[in-house]
Order: sequence, then C-alpha cells, then structure tokens
Amino acid sequence: MSLTFHWFLPTNGDSRHVVGGGHGTPATAFGRNRPPTVAYLSQIARAAEDLGFVGALTPTGAWCEDAWLTTAMVSQHTERLKFLVAFRPGFVSPTLAAQMASTFQRQTGGRLLLNVVTGGESHEQRAYGDFLDKDARYRRTGEFLQIVRDLWEGKTVDLSGEHLQVEDARLARVPDPVPEVYFGGSSPIAGEIAARHVDVYLTWGEPPAQVAEKIAWVRGLAAKEGRTVRFGIRLHVITRDTAEQAWTEAHKLLDGFDPDTVKSVQAGLARSESEGQRRMLALHGGSREDLEIHPNLWAGIGLVRGGAGTALVGSHDEVAERIKEYHALGIEEFVLSGYPHLEEAYWFGEGVLPRLSAQGLWQHPFAPTSAPAAQVPFTS
Repeated sequence: MSLTFHWFLPTNGDSRHVVGGGHGTPATAFGRNRPPTVAYLSQIARAAEDLGFVGALTPTGAWCEDAWLTTAMVSQHTERLKFLVAFRPGFVSPTLAAQMASTFQRQTGGRLLLNVVTGGESHEQRAYGDFLDKDARYRRTGEFLQIVRDLWEGKTVDLSGEHLQVEDARLARVPDPVPEVYFGGSSPIAGEIAARHVDVYLTWGEPPAQVAEKIAWVRGLAAKEGRTVRFGIRLHVITRDTAEQAWTEAHKLLDGFDPDTVKSVQAGLARSESEGQRRMLALHGGSREDLEIHPNLWAGIGLVRGGAGTALVGSHDEVAERIKEYHALGIEEFVLSGYPHLEEAYWFGEGVLPRLSAQGLWQHPFAPTSAPAAQVPFTS
C-alpha cells in the first residue's frame, strides 16, 4: 500500500523562522514575514498538489485564520488537493457541521477531510463561550461524532445526550463521499473516542518506541469496539542533499529567538491541559541541549511552538529511512510541514518522495507513474 503524505497550510503566517502559536501561546511576529493571504496559501497548496501530497492540514484556534473559510477559498485555486480541516466540536452544532461538510464535498468534488480537535486549553475555550472541563469536552466530542456520522448515513437523528441534544435532525443531501475523520489525543478518554468514532488516529512526532505504544493502545481499544483504525503522524521536516546542510538549516530556524522568548513560550505551554503537549515538552525539557532525541528526530521546534514540536532532519536518504521506520510500526499517513512551507514542500517532494517511490513505498496520487518526480531523486 502506498504511503499517504499531507502538507500544511500556515494560516498563522509563514517565515524562514519558526512561527509559534497554539496551545495557549500567541503567534510570533515572524508570522508577518509572509502573511496568510489566499494568494500565498494557494501557492503552497498548488505546489503540494503538483508534488504528490494528497491533502493539506489547516490548524484551528484564536491564533490563526478560520480553517473552514480559508480552505473554502483556497480550494477554488486547486483541482485535486484535499483539505484536512481542523475544527472544534464545541463551537458549532453537530447538524450544522454535518451540513457544512456535505456542502464542502459537493462544492469541491469530494476534497474534504475532517480533523476533530477537542481543545486542550480551558481558557481559550472559554473565550469562545465553552465552559466545559477537558473530560467533558471529550465526552461531548463523542456525542458530536455519533450525531454527525448518523446524519452522513442519511439517518434521522434524535439524541438527548449529556451535552448535546438534537431532535428530528436530518440532511437534505448527504455528502458523497463521506469525509474521513482524523483525530488525536493522548489522554485515556481520547483513546476511547478514537476507538469508537474515527478513521485515522493522529499522533505528534514522538520517538518510535513511544509511537509504537500509542498505536498498540488505540488498536487494542478499537478492537474491543469491533473496529479498525488507521494511523498517521504529524511532523515537521528539514531535508537537504546532505545531513550537514539540513542540520545547518535546523539551527538557523531558532536563531531569531533569544533565551527570554523561549522561556516565555515554555511557561505558556506548561500551563496547557493537553496530555499530548505535556509529552512534547518532556522531549526537550525547555533546553536547547540534546535536541536530537532519536536519530534524525529533532525537538527544537517545540521550544517556540505549541502542538507538533519535532522535525525529521537529515539528508533525503536519512529522512526516507526514518519514514520507513515509522511505517514499520503501522503509520500509513504523514502530515508534514516546514519553514517556509513553500520551499520545504519542494525539498521534501523532490528529494524524499522519489526515494520512497523507487522502493515501492509511494506513488504519485495524481500523476502518471512515469512522472519524472517519481523516478529521479532531486539533487542540487
């Protein structure tokens, strides 16, 4: 089976430095270097489409542009790329969300994927009028997905749950195809929701041993529900012709951040209620020392950015080997990003994907098998 790769749309801005934000921290000033205009995001999306990425993830939160509106606009400048739209169940009714997804599918020719983000920061949720605690938010997510999935199947839904209530809910037109649901979370209740409702469980880029434990955990929970779940991983990438070049670029990313800035970001992230964020922080401990936590796995991004905080760094061959290592654990989908996102899409697409193609692990989803990018590894 061919591996699936997704890219990222930086709706909080882009730069040659890390653009921070997320999990209770604001976007850094570097996001103004390349503002997230529809024109620029469409340029990234078209590049990803040409290179062979299947979809593009957009984040959600107060620190970035709205994912639904942005992807709806960018979709009109692309032809085949799917959009992995992050959204929070507590901010919109399940019936409306199901209808929005159905409309998106029809207007884009079936190019919607949904990334369900329960929300790990109570103070940010309260800013949007959501005053549930973390566990209650996850229970609400379960009810939300139950309603949405039933509506997508054409059912008339009556549900009076702990947090959500709908009566005689139905869609005039169901989506075709039904969007796949992506979801991540490291707490016990997150695993339960994933096992019952989602198609793809996403983990942030922890070392392979920890990822293997997560896969076994969710796979076991899903089996108890009589279901199977696919697995994906969220990582940054810095790949070059040589390892030395890649590590030089990695260190440049942090050059614009002084120790006080790093300390401030880390203090903000330490207040996060997210178990996944806690695990990210534990990988580096707030220190710039010993950031290569596994061969070619670098935790430096997490010093100044919330959420996904690790990157694959190395030569094209080394990065391809790390991808194969995660694939051997059961990872089928890779959601990647890099600063700046336009240039890094080309470095990965022209440097790593041809190597995976040559080994029979990837094929371009849109181009003929004879496409040059699927045959000849890129070198500069």
